[in-house]
Amino acid sequence: MHDVIVLGAGPAGVSAAVYAKSRGLDVVVLEQNRVGGMIANVSLVTHFAGIGAEESGAQFASRLSDQLQRSGIEVRHECVTSVRLEGPVKEIVTDKTTWQAKAVILATGSTPRRLDIPGAKELTGKGFALNAARDGMRYAGKDVYVVGGSDGAAKEALFLSKTSKEVTMIHFEEKLGAIAEFREKIAKTANMRLLLGCRLAAVQGKDQVRSLTIRHEADGKEETITDEECGIFVYAGTLPTTGLFTELPLHDGYIPVDGRQQTTIPGVFAAGDICAKQVRQVATAVSDGAVAAINAAAFVAR
Repeated sequence: MHDVIVLGAGPAGVSAAVYAKSRGLDVVVLEQNRVGGMIANVSLVTHFAGIGAEESGAQFASRLSDQLQRSGIEVRHECVTSVRLEGPVKEIVTDKTTWQAKAVILATGSTPRRLDIPGAKELTGKGFALNAARDGMRYAGKDVYVVGGSDGAAKEALFLSKTSKEVTMIHFEEKLGAIAEFREKIAKTANMRLLLGCRLAAVQGKDQVRSLTIRHEADGKEETITDEECGIFVYAGTLPTTGLFTELPLHDGYIPVDGRQQTTIPGVFAAGDICAKQVRQVATAVSDGAVAAINAAAFVAR
C-alpha cells in the first residue's frame, strides 16, 4: 500500500511526484513509455521560466528523469489496464501487477490526434505522420509539409525550415492560430509558405509518400501535389488520455477538477493536459502537479 500513486511521468506527473515525496509520502510513478511524455518529442521547449537556450524536448525530459532519480522516486514502466478509484483504497492494475494507494494523481496527458484520411494508415512512418525532432534530418534539403496551425505546428515548422528545402504549412483556417511570435518568424523565413483555408485530404504512395491531395475549404476543389521525396509532419491537435477513468465524469473527454485539482472522487486528483481548463502548457501542467500533490498529502494525512 502506497500513500500516492502518480499515473504518468510528463511534466505534471513529475511535478506531482516531487512535491508529494517532499512531504514525506511514499510515492510511486507508473509510466507506460519514457519520462517526459509528449514534451520529449518536441524540437524545442519554449517560454517555460528558467529553460535553457535552445533546449530540446529530449533534453528537458532527461532533466525531468534526473530529478526523479535525485528525489529517490520509483518509476515503474508498466501499462495500466484498469483502475478502481472509488473507496478508501485505490487500485491500479497494470500488465505486470496490481498497485494500491490511499490517493491517486492522474497525469496521463494527451496523445496526438491522427488524421483519418486515405493513405494515412498505410504510409504512417513512410513519409507521413513524422516527428520533426526525430525525422527532420532525414528530409534535409527536401520539401516538407506541416499539417496544423497551432503554436506546436508553427514551432516544429520553424525547426524544419533550418534544414529543409521548403516548408509548407497546411491549415484549414484562413489564419494561423499560432501566437504572434511564431507568425512573425514564419513571415520572415524565406523557405516557408502557407496553404491556408486548406486541408490535407489524402496521401498516395506504396512504400513512401509520392503525392498528397489538398482540398480547398472555400469550394471543395482538390489538387494533387506530386513530391516523391517529401515528408509530412502532422500536428493536428491532441486527445486527452482519459479512457480508463470511467468512474469520473468527463467534459469533452477532459476531467473536471476544483481549485485543489481534486476530482469528484475523494482522494483522486488530476493534473496537466487531461484536466478541463483553459490553458494547456508545460507551465500550467507543472503548477497543476504541485497543487495536486500538496492537496493529496493533506488528504492522506487526515
